[in-house]
Amino acid sequence: MTTLPAATRTQLFLAGDFVDGSTGEQTDVVSPVTGQIIASIAVPGQADLDKAVEKARVAQKAWRKLGVFERAKVCHRIGDAIERRVDELARLQTLEQGKPVAESIADIKEAAQLFHLHAEDALRLYGETLPSSDVDKRMFTYRAPVGTWGIITPWNFPLLMFTEFVAPGLATGNACIVKPPSNTPLAVLAAMDCLLEAGVPDGLVSVLPGDGAFGSQLVSHPGIDAIGFIGSSATGAKIVQTAGLKRSLMECSGNGPIVVLEDANIERAAKAAVDSAFYCGGQVCCATERLIVHHRVHDAFVESALAYASSHVVLGNPFDASVNLGPLNNEGVAAKMDRHLDEARRLGFDVLLGGGRSAGHPTDLYYDFTIVDGVSEASLLSQEESFGPVLPILTAQDDDDALRIANADRLGLQSAVFTESLSKAYRFIEELETGQVIVNDSNGWWDINMPFGGAGGKGTGWGRIGGMYTLHDMTDLRTGAIHVGS
Repeated sequence: MTTLPAATRTQLFLAGDFVDGSTGEQTDVVSPVTGQIIASIAVPGQADLDKAVEKARVAQKAWRKLGVFERAKVCHRIGDAIERRVDELARLQTLEQGKPVAESIADIKEAAQLFHLHAEDALRLYGETLPSSDVDKRMFTYRAPVGTWGIITPWNFPLLMFTEFVAPGLATGNACIVKPPSNTPLAVLAAMDCLLEAGVPDGLVSVLPGDGAFGSQLVSHPGIDAIGFIGSSATGAKIVQTAGLKRSLMECSGNGPIVVLEDANIERAAKAAVDSAFYCGGQVCCATERLIVHHRVHDAFVESALAYASSHVVLGNPFDASVNLGPLNNEGVAAKMDRHLDEARRLGFDVLLGGGRSAGHPTDLYYDFTIVDGVSEASLLSQEESFGPVLPILTAQDDDDALRIANADRLGLQSAVFTESLSKAYRFIEELETGQVIVNDSNGWWDINMPFGGAGGKGTGWGRIGGMYTLHDMTDLRTGAIHVGS
């Protein structure tokens, strides 16, 4: 597939209708797969945002009164509608994003599953009765929707990360105005037909693809009650400054390590580290950004990782079933990889595999899978989130040294540790300063029902994406107290 389906949506989805933007402008969507312009989409303006907010606030008041059982039925219908369009949406996403189509299919299936999961979660969003020091009072808690959310999503998982907010948001009675990136809006816009088919009320969801300036307008709009964001820590910091005291759920950058201890299963660790480094082109917040290996197993690990990567990673056309590494999404990410690897060579690190852009493809965004050994803690490969298909290897002298290296980073999203010792596993779970610690599996592993987010004291945000925890973050905990005495 190198062309768009005839029914591809290129207008804004505004309060239940597909419309041209008030600016009258359009921006091109260029496929990283082919280098061709595949669509020109409408550019939203202030008037579009004002209308979306006005309609959302009206629709949300009616939606919250509808009741959770009826809201759950609508969410289940959305999930069903997405499931019927998995192949179409997946191929559209691959064309605009660049990831292998098998990964896109998994993304879209998970998006559908999230609507089903959160529909059921909302039915079990319980309050509780609290004891009171006043015998004439009865206290209880309940959950209420926050209101109208402004949501900003990234380009690496376009439809899935849209769903990670919208599914729990709708299930709990909120309205959502979403700004996906203007370079990957097509799968999200196409999925709006699923919402219409499912009977989502007009105004409850709007999709306005825009640039950073438009995102700032969304965040600062007085009619927006809360902010949901997935993206870089740098952008997240700017959003928080603009949002002020608005409720927010922030899932920001990761630079999470995989730690391989002396007693690790080396083959399992090597496979997991490589898989996590190239999945989605390494453009994942929980990719293998740093690999910290105990010095006694360093050589065996490197040998195993090289063998596995050389035989397993296939770069090429992401619509080819044999390919598991497609192009990077954009030039900014590719240029960052160039910068990190240029420094690695200047510093004398060992580039054992790959090391640059691959020739002979339709665009220069196809990047060879890369393994770099001898990486220093102060280097860009260690200090910054590369966000590309690279496996940087650092060496630790012992367990304490591995923990020191891992925790020295300013980010703390997700990490992994490989060990056969239960006591070491527990120690690293408790002492690694990340929101999640995975034992004996990839740093990129996650579960649809797992609370995912950053650790306190780190620059990775707050709140949790996943399962019941997102419903907690997208609702208010309210308390009632009734006087029952005479």
